[in-house]
Parts: sequence; C-alpha cells; structure tokens
Amino acid sequence: MSTSPARGPYQGVLQVLQFNWRKYVAALTVPMAAALAWPSLPPLGRAALLLGIALALFWTASSLIVSHYVYDCFPLYDFRPIARLLGRVPRRWINIHSGWDEASKLLAEIFPASSGQVVDIFDACLMTESSIRQARQVNHDVIPATPGCYNALPFGVDSFDVAFSIFAVHELRRHQQRVCLFREIARILTPGGELVLMEHVRDWRNFLAFGPGFLHFFSQRAWRNAALEAGLNLQTERTMTPFVHVYILRKNL
Repeated sequence: MSTSPARGPYQGVLQVLQFNWRKYVAALTVPMAAALAWPSLPPLGRAALLLGIALALFWTASSLIVSHYVYDCFPLYDFRPIARLLGRVPRRWINIHSGWDEASKLLAEIFPASSGQVVDIFDACLMTESSIRQARQVNHDVIPATPGCYNALPFGVDSFDVAFSIFAVHELRRHQQRVCLFREIARILTPGGELVLMEHVRDWRNFLAFGPGFLHFFSQRAWRNAALEAGLNLQTERTMTPFVHVYILRKNL
C-alpha cells in the first residue's frame, strides 16, 4: 500500500497560483489600466483594449481550469502505466529534477526492490523564472537530492537502467543545453537504458490553455531532435491528457 500522502483536491492548481502569482496579478491589472485609459482612447483603441481585456481574462481562467484538470483531476502522478512501458524493471533508477520534486517518493514505491537516486540540476544563472525560484522555497525533498550540473552529472558511465525527468528539462531554455543534458543521461544509462521524459508541449492546445505562456514549453519536434542529437532513440510517445506528453527514449545497445 502506498505511504505517500494523498493529494488535496485542489493541490495542483493552488501550487500553480502559488508559484506564478506575479503573472496572474499582472494579468488582472489589465482591466484596471483599461479603466484609466478608456476616456482618452479613440474607437479603434477601445476595440483593441477590449480584445486585450477579453484575452487576459480568458487565459487567466483557462490556465487555472486546465491546470486543475491536469494536476488534480487526471491521475498524472500515477506512474504505474508509464512503468509498464519500460523494456525492463530497473535495478537502479535516477530522477532528475530542477528544484521541484513530486516524483521520487512515488517512483520509490513503484520500484521497491530497486535502488533509486535523485539529482537536482537547478542552476540559478540559467533558470531565472520566478516560478521555479518560488517552488524551490517550498520544496521539501522526501528523498535527498544530489546537486548536479546539466552538462556534468556526478555519476559514472552505465550507472542506471532508467532515468526519469518530470517537468524539469524545459527549464533549460537553449537547445544545446538540453542536448548536453540528454548526452549526460545517455552516458550514465546502461546499454539499452531508457529515459522517461514528461513535459507540456508547445502546440495549439497548450496555446488555447495558457496563451503566451505556452512559449515556455517546447514542440514535439524540438524534444525529438534534442534526444536524437544526444544519441537517444524515441521508443514510445504517449499523451497524458491533451496537454502533456511522455517520451520513452532509449540508449543504443
């Protein structure tokens, strides 16, 4: 039986608000600014302002509704179906995160006979989003994490059978940075080892849900290209809700 504490019914969406409250406050200041500017605007300016207000309110509401669906209503943190996609049960696994870790304890429960390791690749110089900094302030590692660098993971060659990265790699904003991390993951994986990558994607669904915020994600092509360049081959791709994709990437034998 799982010993993980049950997630609250609104835990996910409340975390989104907690970590991104500055962005939501900024969005809600648009109507207030509009009220001040309205009398001095020409008709075309008023139409543009009304459109801006409508979009700001729509994306504020839609992002919270979709976040509630993804993180609270959908069993996103039930990793057992993902584990069944793996080619083998790992003897050793590693979870790679960038300052926010809700997966390691759950993975340890799924693989009770396996040895697990956690590494935190947060880099304050590269990962400057206020949301990740806020998350780090409230993060409490159930399994202690080893500090690491995205281009020099502190583990030897062929150390792990499976690596996991859950909503972490997108914090590396440059393509070459993601390629470097994937190369390091390939280095520490055993031959035939697998990387489980879970991420939102930059597509029309996430644009409708998050508006300009969807630019914080990367396209399916971008993920595939970075993995291929690093020597990881796509084995399986699954959708976890219309907004989240899971990629199973395998190191060559």
